Amino acid sequence: MGKIIAIANQKGGVGKTTTAINLSASLAVLDKKVLVIDADPQANTTSGLNFSPDSDDKRTIYEVMEGKIAAEDALLQTEIGNLHMIPSHINLVGVEIEMLEVEQRESVLRMALEPIRNNYDYIIIDCSPSLGLVTVNCLTAADSVMIPVQPEFFALEGLGKLLQTIRLVQKGPNPDLAIEGFLVTMFDGRTKVHAQVVGELREHFTDMVFRTIIQRNIRLSEAPSHGKPIILYDVMSTGSNNYLNLAKELLENNGEVIQ
Repeated sequence: MGKIIAIANQKGGVGKTTTAINLSASLAVLDKKVLVIDADPQANTTSGLNFSPDSDDKRTIYEVMEGKIAAEDALLQTEIGNLHMIPSHINLVGVEIEMLEVEQRESVLRMALEPIRNNYDYIIIDCSPSLGLVTVNCLTAADSVMIPVQPEFFALEGLGKLLQTIRLVQKGPNPDLAIEGFLVTMFDGRTKVHAQVVGELREHFTDMVFRTIIQRNIRLSEAPSHGKPIILYDVMSTGSNNYLNLAKELLENNGEVIQ
C-alpha cells in the first residue's frame, strides 16, 4: 500500500511547494511510483510541473473532492515517467463552504484516494498555507506529515498551531497520523541565526529533524518558472543534490533499501 505524506505548515513561504515538487521528482527518479497532489488553491505545484492552473479542464483536486470525478480521472502524466500529478485550481477555495453539509467532510479526500492508493509507492500532498477544511482533509488522508521549517525565529513560533491541529486530527479522524519529520529549508550557512535556529530545532525535536538540509539555491528558485523540478532543470545544482539526499533519507527512514 502506498504511503501518503502531507507537506504542511500554515506559514507561507517556507518551501512546501518546492519540497512537494522536488521530493516527488527525486523519489520518481529513484524508481518509485509517485503521485503528487496539489491541494493548494494557488496551484503553484501545478504550474511548477508545467501544467496551466488556468486551464478549463475540469479534472482537478477540486472536482475530486466535490465527488464530480474519480481521482483516477484527474491524473496527469509529468515529464518524469514514474511521476503523476493531480492539479489544483482556484475553485478549491470554495470547498470550505460547499462541504459544510457533507457528512464526514474531513474524510472526503481519504475516501477519494483509496481506489488508487495501491498504484503508488508514495503519494505526496502539497497543503495550502492554512489550517482549514482542505488541509484537515489532507492530514486525515495522510499516514504522516512532513513539516518544512525556514530557519527563522518567527517560523519556530508558528509551529505550535500546526502541531495543535495535528493533535486534533490524531484525536479525531486520523489517530494513526505520524510526523514524518521537520525539514530545514532555505538554509544559508553564512547566517549565524540560521545555524542557531537549526541547533534549537534539533535540540527540541531531536531525531524528528531530517539530517538533510535544503540550502538556499538560485537554481532551485529558478526551476518553477521553467515548469521543471530541479532534477530536470539543473541536475548538478546544490538544490538537486539536496532533494535527492532527502528522498534517499526518506526511503531509509521507511526501511527501504536504496540501490
